[in-house]
Amino acid sequence: MRFLHTSDWHLGRSFHRVGMLGAQAEFIGHLVSTVREREVDAVVVSGDVYDRAVPPLSAVELFDDALHRLADLGVPTVMISGNHDSARRLGVGAGLMGRAGIHLRTEPSACGTPVLLPDAHGDVAFYGLPYLEPALVRDEFGVERAGHETVLAAAMDRVRADLAARPAGTRSVVLAHAFVTGGEPSDSERDIAVGGVASVPVAVFDGVDYAALGHLHGCQTLTDRVRYSGSPLPYSFSEAGHRKSMWLVDLAADGSVTAERVDCPVPRPLARIRGTLEELLADPALAPHEEAWVEATLTDPVRPADPMARLAERFPHALALVFDPDRPPDDPDVSYARRLAGRDDQQIAEDFVAHVRGAGPDAHERTVLRDAFDAVRADEAAREVAR
Repeated sequence: MRFLHTSDWHLGRSFHRVGMLGAQAEFIGHLVSTVREREVDAVVVSGDVYDRAVPPLSAVELFDDALHRLADLGVPTVMISGNHDSARRLGVGAGLMGRAGIHLRTEPSACGTPVLLPDAHGDVAFYGLPYLEPALVRDEFGVERAGHETVLAAAMDRVRADLAARPAGTRSVVLAHAFVTGGEPSDSERDIAVGGVASVPVAVFDGVDYAALGHLHGCQTLTDRVRYSGSPLPYSFSEAGHRKSMWLVDLAADGSVTAERVDCPVPRPLARIRGTLEELLADPALAPHEEAWVEATLTDPVRPADPMARLAERFPHALALVFDPDRPPDDPDVSYARRLAGRDDQQIAEDFVAHVRGAGPDAHERTVLRDAFDAVRADEAAREVAR
């Protein structure tokens, strides 16, 4: 069976000030053409279809168009909700859509119930594991501790139990939306850490032929059987080095896997440039970036006048400006943002405690802080589900 693995469409999202709906529509057209031209048997979409729980109408219309075009090809599609999606909203009409070959998997309780798609060698079982917010699904899976690894492991136990009851030789594909250890994140993914831990070990997916992952925006191979497709478009300048693509996966009769990257159309290249303003305006080596979306980091010791307007004369698509003067780290004028760079909420809070009272928090106090941050995340997730 040949299937196309994609994820993280984030329909409705912008790139800085640039609307991406046109580029997203171009990607959908590319996906449909790939399905037709490469004789794809199924499409899997591993979450974050939309960029937010209540997407704009234009994004919903594009999603509707994508579903109709895939259904018209007669190629089944299996799709899960991600941490940006409202699982309840995305899952509306799932039963009816399933009759048209569009299989939406948004309910945690259905993790062990596959979509069965046959080929010449028997059934392939596609298991959809939507994003599992630990605090909201711990009761469903009967786990004592609400963590990403525990709930995902419990979901995979259901997958393996169902698979064990099926005829010998049944092949299996799992769709999951998670941060798996070994994956490389970027700046455009929403933090999903619980208890200070965001990732789960790749061994969680042992026992299935292929794990089609979503959440991280870079295309990555963790093992031959566990891969991220990445987002089809860039959503932060940290993705400047990404090659945006999908995985075209061939699943043989014996469960062996071969995969090929299929490049996605790029609306405009990304470039991150650094130096003083005069250097950036004069350096001939930067000529290839003049038509790119540009993030410029200025190292001038004093902020120059009208820097963005001057940059735009050479780089008309400059979108982001960062000031990072060449100063020693202990310089009192180093910006607050620079001092906080690379630190998560927990570390910032602990540093604040140390600053206020002269000593950092003890083990019990660190746990209190961590529980508070987890409670806020869980509350935000619950409110999104209820919207």
